[in-house]
Amino acid sequence: MSATFADVAKSEYILLTTFTKDGRPKPTPIWAVPEGDGLIAITQESSWKVKRIRNTPRVTIAPCDMRGNPKGEAVEAVAAVLDKSANGATYDAIGKRYGLLGKTFNVFSKLRGGMKNNVTIEIKPG
Repeated sequence: MSATFADVAKSEYILLTTFTKDGRPKPTPIWAVPEGDGLIAITQESSWKVKRIRNTPRVTIAPCDMRGNPKGEAVEAVAAVLDKSANGATYDAIGKRYGLLGKTFNVFSKLRGGMKNNVTIEIKPG
């Protein structure tokens, strides 16, 4: 039986694969939080994954370990970069899902200018 978006969304770490203009896959392990029928994650606005998502919204997600080693099948998805006004809610959701480690991440991210330098990525089933 094939993995579903909901199956992958339950994973602690998600392997988000974005694609270059010529179609090459670029996998990155991320923390993501279920939100409605999709996932949300926070990342630096200047990151290559944000540039690739803005160029090509097609992504895949798969369960993985903290180092990005896949632990299951990838599923097709679509990603979008949200307005920075979503960052506060995303940080709160990360703190709730990942406990003390998530809260610690949030503090240091915000100290480094996370509210103005980061964006929320929304990932929906493809």
